Amino acid sequence: MRELLAKHRELVRFALVGGTSFVITLTITYVLKFTVLRTHPVTALIVGVLVATIFSYVANREWAFRTRGGRERAHEAALFFLISGVALGLNALPQWVSRYVLDLQVPHVSLVGQESADFVSGMIIGTLLGTLFRWWAFKKWVFPTEGARTEPGRNDNPDIPDRKAA
Repeated sequence: MRELLAKHRELVRFALVGGTSFVITLTITYVLKFTVLRTHPVTALIVGVLVATIFSYVANREWAFRTRGGRERAHEAALFFLISGVALGLNALPQWVSRYVLDLQVPHVSLVGQESADFVSGMIIGTLLGTLFRWWAFKKWVFPTEGARTEPGRNDNPDIPDRKAA
C-alpha cells in the first residue's frame, strides 16, 4: 500500500486538498444558504466554491503539485483561476438544472426533497465534475512540467552539496 501511495503521491495530495476544499465549500455554502442567501442557493454554492478555490490554489501549488511548475507565478495563478472559473461553472450547473429546469424546489417538492436534490446535484455531482476537470486541466496547463521545482530539503543535483548531509 505504501508503494502505491508513494507512486500516486500527487493524486493523493490533490485528493486531500480537494477533500479539505469540499469541507470549506460545504460549510460556507450551508451557512450562507440558511442565513443571508436563503433565496439564492446557487449563489451560496458559488461563494463557497470561490473561497475554497483560493485555499486550493495555495495548497495545490505549495503541497500537491510542489515539484511541478514550468510557468511564471503570475501566469500560473491566472491559469489556475481561469480553469477554476470553468470548474465553478461545472460545479454549479447540476444544481442550477436541479432547481430551475427540473423545478426541484419548494413548493413543488418538500423541503427535505429540495435540500436532498441540492446536496446531490451541487455538492456531489457538481463537485465530482469540477474535480475531474481540475485534475486534468491543472496537470495539463497550470503545473505542466514534472520536476520543475525541487521539494524543500531535497537535492537532486550531485554537484551541489546537500545541506542536510553536512
